[in-house]
Amino acid sequence: MTGAGLATIVVAAAASLFTAWVIGAGSSGSTPFAPAVGANAISVMRAGFYVGILGFAGAVLQGANVSEAIGAELIHGVSLSPLAATVALTTGATLVAIGVFTGYPIATAFTITGAVVGVGLAMGGDPAWAKYRQIATLWVGVPFVGGGIAFGTARTLRDTDRVRLTVPALAALVGIVLANVRFELLGPAESSRSIAGAAAHAVAGGNPLVGAGAGVAFALAIGGIVRWDLARSVEGAQRRFLVALGSLVAFSAGGSQVGLAVGPLLPLLGDTVPLEFVLVGGGIGLLVGSWTSAPRMIKAVSQDYSSLGPNRSIAALIPSFVIAQTAVFFGIPISFNEVVVSAIVGSGLAVGSSGVSRQKMGYTVLAWVGSLAISLVVGYGAYLTAIRLL
Repeated sequence: MTGAGLATIVVAAAASLFTAWVIGAGSSGSTPFAPAVGANAISVMRAGFYVGILGFAGAVLQGANVSEAIGAELIHGVSLSPLAATVALTTGATLVAIGVFTGYPIATAFTITGAVVGVGLAMGGDPAWAKYRQIATLWVGVPFVGGGIAFGTARTLRDTDRVRLTVPALAALVGIVLANVRFELLGPAESSRSIAGAAAHAVAGGNPLVGAGAGVAFALAIGGIVRWDLARSVEGAQRRFLVALGSLVAFSAGGSQVGLAVGPLLPLLGDTVPLEFVLVGGGIGLLVGSWTSAPRMIKAVSQDYSSLGPNRSIAALIPSFVIAQTAVFFGIPISFNEVVVSAIVGSGLAVGSSGVSRQKMGYTVLAWVGSLAISLVVGYGAYLTAIRLL
């Protein structure tokens, strides 16, 4: 590799680290614990501390799928060059940084995806229509599915006489999902395995019935623990359940969002740097961003969109966790701002539209749509300009 080639890769890596920092300060750092902060279950500063550690863990243990999708599946016929990766990452990160410092949660997945597609088209690549349809289906469906589930859950939890039964049941459902989440640490080399799958492999050589039974047992144990905690103190149990849900969403955010920062680097590095090392670097960027700048956005998301109590916060975090893990499993880049804000709004509507700031939501939706279009156009134009100048 020539000195110039190495220099461009170093610049691209710096752009990737900047992107990871911005994501940590914005979407992955602010949204996971926002409902819990809004319900006074945890302080803003403590939430910022926890989300950094959990985001790092998620990046390392679950970041491979989305990273590979961003690096290789958004454009056909070309492979991102160091210059293209640098332009895409800088474009996306700059737009997200504007959102961080203005208090509006720009959709990170929209900006990075748009920028990567823009530079890929400028390089002469072909659109990956099948992947775009998959991504668009999830992006369009998130507000309706996540918001709808949050709305229904919040309505159910309004019956305070049934909280001791409803919350453990919801905890068991979360346990089912968690038991089937795939982790790199549990699988053999270059693959992943779920908790249920690992139990089935250890006990019966991978028998699916044993895995299903292990998943059910794990879920029942989670539900039983929450029920026992509720019997001691309803308010205390709700706060602890909220913090646990926020932790799961923060972990999921790391697994999803790190791919937006490091994915464009993968075509440049090839097999020279193991993916695990790249994910660790991206995870460190997320952690630093969360620790240095996330509190500002945590406050914005937790207080500016809807007035949240414990039950509505629980209702918002459950679909956020499920949707996030679905996106990680299929390798689809997703905006955590869109996921969590939609769920917050859905849970707020369960008590009437007065619990939701319509003006704030209107500006946010415009920012989401605009960020995708602007990042695509700017990425395309910036790459062509850079080629001419260099």
